[in-house]
Amino acid sequence: MTTTSLHGSPATDQAFRRQLERDAVWSRMIAPGGRIPDLAVVEADLGPVHLHRLLDTGPLVLVFFRHAASPECDAVLAAYETRLAPVLTELNAHLVAVSPQRADRLAGLKRRHDLSYLVASDGRHALIDAFGIGFSSPESAKLLGTGRATLPHPTVVTADRSGLVRFVEVSPGPAVRTAPEAVIAAVRGRAPM
Repeated sequence: MTTTSLHGSPATDQAFRRQLERDAVWSRMIAPGGRIPDLAVVEADLGPVHLHRLLDTGPLVLVFFRHAASPECDAVLAAYETRLAPVLTELNAHLVAVSPQRADRLAGLKRRHDLSYLVASDGRHALIDAFGIGFSSPESAKLLGTGRATLPHPTVVTADRSGLVRFVEVSPGPAVRTAPEAVIAAVRGRAPM
């Protein structure tokens, strides 16, 4: 996992990683060399979308965020629309922003920024659990609207068309996000495993 971020410092990223290692969380998280599970997410406009169907036509970039009401997540997703989505489209890669919030609650976020990429719900947090990036947040249960209270650590995962994970970055907070250039390099096959 790397520590390239939009707004974070290497010291903050290292402290976050050390905390996850102390809590024995880091070793359970998705890492390069892992595989994308054959799961579906519910896209805000399209309904169920199967990740393996997306892989049939190009590489996959998954961006995990907390919910539509988070100002930090909102800003990052808007920035990815201008700085990341156009390049990924040229590379025939699929960008999917994933939250545990209900899909109907994510639709407003997608429309507010006129996002060209998929914005999807992992309401039962099956994908979040498969990647080991979730944490309990009882205060968010009502906001998510799913009867559950699991949020993801802000995470970016890229996979090639075979479903092999090539790049993972877990950030210490919602305002610290992976730089678009790091994601683009990973999709182009230039990021180290």
